[in-house]
Amino acid sequence: MNNPVLRTGLLILLVLVAIVLYSATFIVQQTQYALVLRFGAVQSAISEPGLKFKLPLVDNVTYFEKRVLDLDLPVQTLLSADRQNLEVDAFTRYRIVDPLRFYQAVGSISLANQRLQSFTNSAMRNILASASRDAIVRTERPQLMERIQEDVNRQAGSLGIEMIDVRLTRVDLPNANSQAVYQRMRTEREREAADLRANGNQQAQTIRARAEREATIIRAEANQRAEELRGQGDADRNRILAEAFGRDPEFFAFYRSMQAYEAGLKGSGTRLVLSPDSEFFRYFNGSNARPNGGASTTTPAPQPAPAQ
Repeated sequence: MNNPVLRTGLLILLVLVAIVLYSATFIVQQTQYALVLRFGAVQSAISEPGLKFKLPLVDNVTYFEKRVLDLDLPVQTLLSADRQNLEVDAFTRYRIVDPLRFYQAVGSISLANQRLQSFTNSAMRNILASASRDAIVRTERPQLMERIQEDVNRQAGSLGIEMIDVRLTRVDLPNANSQAVYQRMRTEREREAADLRANGNQQAQTIRARAEREATIIRAEANQRAEELRGQGDADRNRILAEAFGRDPEFFAFYRSMQAYEAGLKGSGTRLVLSPDSEFFRYFNGSNARPNGGASTTTPAPQPAPAQ
């Protein structure tokens, strides 16, 4: 009977020993700091990873991040040196370098973020207020961010924090000012576009007028050349006709009469009121017909028109 009781007692004792050993040990990860607290008082600060020991049921362990932490700041409106309102969006990156001081100063990440936000906003207001808008937006932005980081880092040292970076992600005009700037830029672009269109229309009219003038000159020269060729052709035709008339006046008279018949007797409804023995029909009275009772006459051929 004593053996079961003894075994039960030993089992209970082993369980109690295991509980005590479990509560007396803790593990520190590589990404953590650890503070051993005894009734709220710091007993030790541990930065090396591994298995550690503490008094069971008396000591408590608080962990803090050893990795880099981020803080995204809300957008705030600042005034530049040239009296321009600017909306600034920024973020910071920091890490805890002294866990004991960090615990004594703020005690938690949320309180540390509030303090850092206050430090950063104050530093941005003081430093950006001494710079112009162009310097903040374009020319001196890296130097200004470096100055802000140095100022915040100097204040954050009292919290056991080291600032890794402070960045201005966006610097812009307020919405009302932006609309006015955009409207002014749009007006300027529209004026430039109107000037370009006016210059283009003027150049187009100049080119069109020059082309029309050149076309008129070309047409005039072509008409002149055509008239010259036409006059030369008429002169050649008249010369040829004159030569043909000189060779055989009777044939030439016959040929011209045939042309007159063709031109005068066109169509089926042509009517001519002429005497049958008219000079116009002398070639209808026979191949050897002679007008005026057979008397031989020679009708003079029409003279060729003078050459133009």
